[in-house]
Amino acid sequence: MKSAYVKSVYDTVVQRNPGENEFHQAVHEVLDSLDPVIAAHPEFEKTALLERLIEPERQIIFRVPWVDDSGKVQVNRGYRVQFNSALGPYKGGLRFHPSVNRGIIKFLGFEQIFKNALTGLGIGGGKGGSDFDPHGKSDNEVMRFCQAFMSELHNHIGEYTDVPAGDIGVGGREIGYLFGMYRRLEGRYEAGVLTGKGVGWGGSKGRTEATGYGLVMFTQRMLEQIGQGFEGQRVVVSGSGNVAIYAIEKAQELGAKVVACSDSSGFIVDEAGIDLELLKQVKEVQRERLTAYAAARPGSVYRTRDEGSIWDVPCSIALPSATQNELSLENAESLIKNGVVAVAEGANMPCEPEAIEAFERADVLFGPGKAANAGGVATSALEMEQNASREQWSFMHTTSRLEKIMHDIHDDCYETAAQYGRSGDYVFGANVAGFMKVSKAMIAQGVI
Repeated sequence: MKSAYVKSVYDTVVQRNPGENEFHQAVHEVLDSLDPVIAAHPEFEKTALLERLIEPERQIIFRVPWVDDSGKVQVNRGYRVQFNSALGPYKGGLRFHPSVNRGIIKFLGFEQIFKNALTGLGIGGGKGGSDFDPHGKSDNEVMRFCQAFMSELHNHIGEYTDVPAGDIGVGGREIGYLFGMYRRLEGRYEAGVLTGKGVGWGGSKGRTEATGYGLVMFTQRMLEQIGQGFEGQRVVVSGSGNVAIYAIEKAQELGAKVVACSDSSGFIVDEAGIDLELLKQVKEVQRERLTAYAAARPGSVYRTRDEGSIWDVPCSIALPSATQNELSLENAESLIKNGVVAVAEGANMPCEPEAIEAFERADVLFGPGKAANAGGVATSALEMEQNASREQWSFMHTTSRLEKIMHDIHDDCYETAAQYGRSGDYVFGANVAGFMKVSKAMIAQGVI
């Protein structure tokens, strides 16, 4: 950061938010891109625009007591950070995972501001969740937790106020329980208050696939800039949840061979190519670990984290789609050594800053999450559009809209970077393009 103003803003973030390392990291990445923009717009400093941007409009923390199947009362903590509504109602997922704390929710919400702005669909940035872990819980326990969580959250959301969706640990089951409780508490059918709903009751065809599909669509557009595509590429995808599964599906449709994916315990290597139907059966139906895939798939190998890293598996395209800071400098160097051509983030901030710098030095195409994984929230906004008009679009119509949005996001990032003499720098392009959309709205609406 060369600008004294920008540096002072970052120093304030660190001072005001002690111990929130992921939030500091997310803010630093954005502010680091803004020096040339701030130099060209002195009005931003005069109106304290950056100071307002980095401070959430509202932070909500609440107790969530619920009763487990043995009759014991459990207590978790719930969060909703409503970060910025200059472009529309707050929009962002709910994450249920033991790692959730205020700093992680703030980092996710801050990223969401720019991701949502890049879609061009009129949605602001927010995020929420709880340190509740749905893994290993019965359906009744998950239902009771979701109902307790919504008994407080419903006071702060609405289709024109704040529209949550799913994230890690929050899928169709959880969204169903949350929506049912909201409907009971509010006494009305407000379909647009949550996205990721079932297709039969307000959901969008294509939402399940959207983040993974969008990731591959964005990466395909990047590859086209160097005269390549997914055809014949060897691909590694971290994670084995919703994003990873549908990134694998789309990459295979485009002619790639996906040879590895992972879970929190280890990773699977399948040199014949991931058997997608088996993977869906194991993860979506049986809700088992990847060891079950290895047991059912001759020739595949499962390795624990102690036995190595998924990023040591040679590939030409890497799609980190599990969680934040999963890909280190050491992992990046291994990928580069093995000839990786493109890396695109399917998760939120999965690559450590030093890893990103290594990719950039090696001229590896790099798609940051706020651009590359925006397909999920974009399709959520399309679901809101369908709810408002009482329509149900076909899968083909929704995915064609998604493809155009992802291509537009790519082109916006690419052209913005080129405008500032940073051609091919998608991190810079995404940060600046998203920031400019939000900043213009904030300036126009006054100091609020």
